[in-house]
Amino acid sequence: MRAAVVTEFGGPEVIRTQEWPDPVPAAGQVLVEVEVADVIFVETAIRRGQHSQFFDVTPPYVPGGSLGGRVRAAGPGVADDWIGQTVVGRAVGFGAHAELAVAAADGLVKAPAGLNLETAVGVFGDGFTALMLEELAPPMQGKEVLVTASAGGMGLLLTQLAHKAGAHVIAAARGQAKLDLSKAQGADVVVDYSRPGWDKLVLDATNGADIVFEGAGGELGATAFTVVKDGGWFSAHGAPSGGFAAYDAAEAERRGITVKGIVDLRADSTSTTVTGADVLARAVAGDLVPVVDQTYDLDHVADAHTALEQRTLLGKALIRVAQSPTG
Repeated sequence: MRAAVVTEFGGPEVIRTQEWPDPVPAAGQVLVEVEVADVIFVETAIRRGQHSQFFDVTPPYVPGGSLGGRVRAAGPGVADDWIGQTVVGRAVGFGAHAELAVAAADGLVKAPAGLNLETAVGVFGDGFTALMLEELAPPMQGKEVLVTASAGGMGLLLTQLAHKAGAHVIAAARGQAKLDLSKAQGADVVVDYSRPGWDKLVLDATNGADIVFEGAGGELGATAFTVVKDGGWFSAHGAPSGGFAAYDAAEAERRGITVKGIVDLRADSTSTTVTGADVLARAVAGDLVPVVDQTYDLDHVADAHTALEQRTLLGKALIRVAQSPTG
């Protein structure tokens, strides 16, 4: 099969399309003919060799997590009626940026009739995390909610969820185009965090945020922590600025601020009740609407990584691996 392969840790140029051995589904797994796959910012950091404490990968490897496609074969212990079904799920240990990938059968969801496959894949990964954050956070109705990195794939979903919950939403992003997009997705106030003193603008709009969904990381994330009200809630889940938001744990305790980190957003390390079926059901209901800016083919996965790293996307990117039978 053809696959986009991270040949070594490094820049986007280390991703090369090449022939790769067909994966074989193990017990409880299926083999999927991939049509569409997601690509998210954390994959660029993993490609550079970062976050090894969270993701155990060694080059060469095939990147890509969430995928959609048709089940070709079922491994031991999996019912044959999965074969031929169009499904959405996650590749086992990455591997979605290839013509074939294996996925755990118990994590698959049959593609809903109410969503096209591109939309279903576009919402699946980010939507899962967004719903976990919604589950972890206090009720948002009537609250001041700050969303940083608000024009990214997950930031836009969080903005939508907070808006629909009845929050007063402050969206922080870089540049007018991203602010306009955030506004269109439900933000009440938008702030350009590339400008000095952006935190003062947030405080002017809110007198402090009750809830912060912090997706920017680095110094931006550290600044976002300073605008949380005493007794507030803060999630440090994003690291596109080079690391997760730094904060003073003693200060958080003194001020009664609840902080959630990336470990709280891993399905294998938290007691989340969110399922893939929940994500797609909320998408069908219109609660989660992914904004797909660019779609790349398998030969241009490196270009998708470059766009993510250069912050040029308005929304998210997808990888079109194969053309669907319906076109």
